[in-house]
Amino acid sequence: MDRPLREEQRPPDDAIVELAPNVRRLQLPMSMPGLGHVNCYILDDERGAALVDPGLPGPANWRALMKGLKQAGVPPARVHSIVVTHSHPDHFGAAGHFHEKYGCEVITHRNFRMWWNLEEEDDEPLHNVSTSDENAALHDDPLFAGLNPGPKGPTPWGGERFRMPWHRQIGYSMMRRGWGGAWFSTPKPTRRVEDADRINLARREFVAVHTPGHTTDHLCLYDPEGGLMLCGDHVLPTITPHISGYGPAADPLKDFFYSLDRVANFESIQLGLPAHGQPFTNLSERVDDIKRHHEERLDLLREASDNLGKASVHKYMKELFQQRSWGPMAESETFAHLEHLRRIGETEATRAASGVLEYSFY
Repeated sequence: MDRPLREEQRPPDDAIVELAPNVRRLQLPMSMPGLGHVNCYILDDERGAALVDPGLPGPANWRALMKGLKQAGVPPARVHSIVVTHSHPDHFGAAGHFHEKYGCEVITHRNFRMWWNLEEEDDEPLHNVSTSDENAALHDDPLFAGLNPGPKGPTPWGGERFRMPWHRQIGYSMMRRGWGGAWFSTPKPTRRVEDADRINLARREFVAVHTPGHTTDHLCLYDPEGGLMLCGDHVLPTITPHISGYGPAADPLKDFFYSLDRVANFESIQLGLPAHGQPFTNLSERVDDIKRHHEERLDLLREASDNLGKASVHKYMKELFQQRSWGPMAESETFAHLEHLRRIGETEATRAASGVLEYSFY
């Protein structure tokens, strides 16, 4: 029997929906595991409009975006800014093309990076403002010395990398190499913001909130006047975002917990606006649900260790996920959870001659 679709999996609604004064939602189509649309928010002001997360790269999304803006009565040339919540393609995709065609500002967090190039020569060092962990970079740990953060080479845990379908490989190759014209143009931020910076949008002032965890550059936007939080993928209504162990952060799950607590502690939030799914009014309760989910995952690993003993990420992944989800992404999230347990002193890890990490619980 087919399971009912979750909110985030549903196809896009054709309507332009007003959610708050000067804040409207345009849903764009996408097809990725567990996701059926992207919420692109239109923030209207006296200069025109800003967009938040304008969907995937490519001509199909561009046509849907242009159709939606026309329906919303927003000429593309009047889009003065695009805010990208984080460096995943379904969020940044159309920003580069928009900038090239209309000259709009592209606003991201300071840490915004493409996953295949985490250390671009002209960028500032990656910077985590959410934790005081002195060992906040994975490559600082001797266990991961010489780690190549790009798309080639072994994973930090010694497993297989995620192999994208060929058509996506071609698209990302075009972005990396600057091919394919404007459709696959990688966005270069024109303004990188810090945590607590103020941004004038929708005729009022939003506060930038750095929320690493899902990615190291994830950005939420808080509207103290209207009681809104634009959540990106940080807090979703019925699913939890992927916490990847493949990235520069030493303990992305710790960062995620810290960031969840931060947004839950903002006062007077009346409405959470996610990048997928429907708006929700119970932000702090939803944060508690997401944290509880990950605590349960950690408990599953503790229980599995009684039977597995010293074992690889791949073996622990089979205990944590159902078979339909097995693969590199599930391994990546399992690694993030095991590393969190190692860094709080519950596990140790050694690297076998094959290069595979093996974890054992104390």
